[in-house]
Parts: sequence; structure tokens; C-alpha cells
Amino acid sequence: MKMFKIKSRLTLPILILILFQSVSAVGQSMLRDEIDIPNILGYITLKCDFHMHTVFSDGNVWPTVRVEEAWREGLDAIAITDHIEYQPHQSDVVTNHNRAFEIAQGTAQRLGIILIRGGEITRSMPPGHLNAIFLNDCSELVKEEYIDAIAAAVKQGGFIIWNHPGWRGQQPDGVARWYQDHTELLNKGWLNGIEVVNSTEYYPEVHRWCLDKNLTMFGNSDIHIPTNMFFDFSRGDHRSMTLVFAKKRTKEEIKKALFSRRTAVYFKDKLIGEERFLRPIFKNSISIKNQKLVLKGRAKVALQIHNSSDLVFRLISDSSLDEVKAPKRITLYPHKTVLFSVQAREDSIAFKKKIDLPYRVTNLLIAPETPLPVAITVDVKFIPSKKR
Repeated sequence: MKMFKIKSRLTLPILILILFQSVSAVGQSMLRDEIDIPNILGYITLKCDFHMHTVFSDGNVWPTVRVEEAWREGLDAIAITDHIEYQPHQSDVVTNHNRAFEIAQGTAQRLGIILIRGGEITRSMPPGHLNAIFLNDCSELVKEEYIDAIAAAVKQGGFIIWNHPGWRGQQPDGVARWYQDHTELLNKGWLNGIEVVNSTEYYPEVHRWCLDKNLTMFGNSDIHIPTNMFFDFSRGDHRSMTLVFAKKRTKEEIKKALFSRRTAVYFKDKLIGEERFLRPIFKNSISIKNQKLVLKGRAKVALQIHNSSDLVFRLISDSSLDEVKAPKRITLYPHKTVLFSVQAREDSIAFKKKIDLPYRVTNLLIAPETPLPVAITVDVKFIPSKKR
């Protein structure tokens, strides 16, 4: 691919935009919306976005704005990944592939956001667009051949993510396809993860690839404009993000977690990932307030389940039990307690028993079109109704 020759110039409109954003940030109080998702398996659950852009490629904001957005929206870590080859603002902003990171670093330190240096290798398909993160010098990625750019990233200890494999700009039908180039990168150990979700698109086939090929799952915003112009936060919207299960809240531990495939994707009201992570998230989010039930005859008894997280869980049951009746559908809303009725099917039985009410959590996907199976466990004492 032909490299670009860049002129260094900053125009008045860009200066005015930067000044306005800076004054706005200083003149207003900033409030942070924390994202309450439980820690699991001895790890800290970190909220991360590893794909976003600034004016240093084709984004519309100054680098510090990306950090401030992340802080307000409850994130722990971000990577600014401006395009290496694509520089549409080259007449207005100097092309320096490390400059966005350098500008944002001070704000990130002040706000406690973990900032990761990265860049987007931007090529036609195959192999498509790939993010390289945890770099020391993004300018080393300026190479004629894409394989040399990836090799330069790997040499720095970089982690390579295949971005938006089903992007209609390269796959007109929106279906991700695996090419020989990706097999070669995988065999070299140079392809480490894929975006299962990019912005508002979920790629089921990529979810399956990650499970079958042992690749790390990502969900990223790929945001170019200000986030509050894309998401309606007043209606509960949030950016697509990657949940990272790390031993500590540090850049080094995030990197270890990514190479160990300890991630899940938070997309709209869905969690997408491996069962080993989604099951403990569900388990650590809910509690049964009255686990011991006394069922007298066929009288209904109220079971109360509390959801302590910011997640919503949509449960459906496809099977019935011989002993009890329970609702077919249950929705566990964030920070709410739901009450639903349980009753015995027979009014002449008398015994104690631990019962698992079987459900599937339809918005927790452990594979494409495969909801997480769960059980609501209760201790039931059956008391027969009095004979007339």
C-alpha cells in the first residue's frame, strides 16, 4: 500500500473546536456513572474499550475528550487506536502516530483511566483492519506490507485484534469470512483476538470462531464522533465494551488477561462470552431472599430474587417440573427485587426437597444462539391441604 506524505498544519476551525471542548471540560463539573458488574473467580471485572479514534486519524474529537468520556461513562481502561494508513485530517493535524496517546496521557493519569498505546493497521480484506495495542512506538507500524506492520507490533509485545470482520465496507453482505491470511497469522501466533461486537453490530460467526480457535473476544465502540452524539445515555444506552477479568487494575494485568482470553462482551442488554465467565457473573449478581418455601396445598407462595448488578437478566423456561409450578418467563431488573409465585402441583403430598427451577438466560450468550442455562434453587417443604 502506498504511504502518505503529510503536511503539518492546524486550521482555525480545528483550533476553535479544541478550545471549545477544553473550556467545556474545565467549566463544568464531571460526574461518573459507575458500571456495577460483579467481580468473579478472584478477578476484578474491568470495563474497557480498545478501539476509538481522534482527530489524529478520522475521528472528530481531541484525544483528551476520549479520556473524559471514558471516565464519565464508568470505564477503567481505553486504547486510542487511530489509523496508521488513513489520515483524512492530514492537511489540518500533523501526522504523528504517537501524538494522541501523548496528549491524552496526562488527563488519563489525573482521572485514573488506564491508557493503552495502540494503532489501527488499515488494509483491504484480507486481512482487513487490525488493532495493535500495548505498543511502545506506533510509528514502527508504517510499513509497505501489512505482514511487516504486524511483525513490528509483535516485536514490541503487541496484542493483535481483528476489527469488525463483518463490516459492510469490506463485506457487503455483512457476513464475516475467514481467509487464508488469517490462518497464517493465527498459526504464527500473530492474531490474538477478534471483535465479536463492533459498535452496534454483533457477529455470531465470530463468536464461534473465538470458541473454536481459542481467540480472545472483544466488544469495542470504534467511536469517531463524541459518544454523547451517538448514544442516548438518558435512555440507558452504553457503548459496546470489553469486560476484562484481571488480577489487578493495572495495564500489565490487563495485558495478561487478554493473552489468557479472560474477557466477555457487554453489548446493549447482552453479555457474550464463555460459560466459565458468564455463569459466575449471573451467580454473583443475584440472591434469593426467601430460599426456604413452605407450600401448603396448592396455595401460591411468593419467591423473591434480588439483582444487585447493573445488568438485566431475561429468563425463560422450556420445561416444567412434576412438583411445582413457576412462571415461564422472569425478568430480573438491575438493582431490583422481583417477586413471583410458586405453587405445588398436587395438594396431597408431604415432604421436603431441594428443587432446581430450570431457566435459560436469553440475553447471556455462551455461543451463537445458545443462552446460558441456570437453575433457581429453593428448599421446599410441602404440606398437604386438610381433608374436608
